[in-house]
Amino acid sequence: MGIFDKLMKLDRRWVFLLLAVVCVWSYVVPFDIPIRTEPESEAIYSFIDSLPPGDIVFIAIDYDPNNLAELHPMTYAVVEHCWRKELKVIFTALSQNGPGMADQAIRDISDSLLVDKVYNGVEFKGREIIRGKDYCFLGYKPYYALIILGMGQDFRLPFPTDYYGTPLDSVEMMKGVINYDQVACVIDLSGGSITDAWISYGQGRFNFPLALGLTGVMTAQYYPYLGSGQIFGIMGGLLGAAQYEEMADNPGRAKEGMRVQLFAHLVIIFFIVVGNIGYFVTRYRQKKQKEVS
Repeated sequence: MGIFDKLMKLDRRWVFLLLAVVCVWSYVVPFDIPIRTEPESEAIYSFIDSLPPGDIVFIAIDYDPNNLAELHPMTYAVVEHCWRKELKVIFTALSQNGPGMADQAIRDISDSLLVDKVYNGVEFKGREIIRGKDYCFLGYKPYYALIILGMGQDFRLPFPTDYYGTPLDSVEMMKGVINYDQVACVIDLSGGSITDAWISYGQGRFNFPLALGLTGVMTAQYYPYLGSGQIFGIMGGLLGAAQYEEMADNPGRAKEGMRVQLFAHLVIIFFIVVGNIGYFVTRYRQKKQKEVS
């Protein structure tokens, strides 16, 4: 029996075992892989980086735990960049299972801001992130299309209080902030159809700058909106998050995930190629045997 015959009869559990070993190895062993940034993700970073301290960025965390691996690193990278630049952030989580996850991310990023760090040669002193002063988390309400429309009139219509029960009029950073007119941009991080509502009912009606962070499988269908100017930037999947981390000089979950993803894909491609070669070689031998017989 030849090597290709053996490979064709290989128990798939060995393939899964090798893939698991490669994933664990690439995660545990520290090394860097080159990340090439793309114009659509560079546009989001440049926009945020150009804002003066005190400006407000609206970040919509519109994904569920099943999209956490791809989209959570975007939240960490973008929010930390905003707070290092001393920007204020308004959060919403219009996906039903998102608020608790968003609240935990806010707490984690707030902790990381306590430490002095250097990004792209610039030293940022650690500081405490204060709820109500540096950010306001509006939370979740159902019927996201109506919520997006309502916030275009007044944030207080759908959200009379924030996620923690504080009346919005009592939140320091929300004084004088009525609707989208007072925010520099909206960044929607989404793994579903909420993105369409932000484009149609949000940007289309109120004409604010809109950027998107999407899962990998969603990204391609939103490039026409980038070409038309309805959105000014896109981060696509784990790679988009890694690109943002690269530009911010803040390696995190995305760049770690890209190491694992790179070698996992190489293993999968290897077995696909070998499997196809084995199939055609076996088929050729069977054909020759029939001709001889």
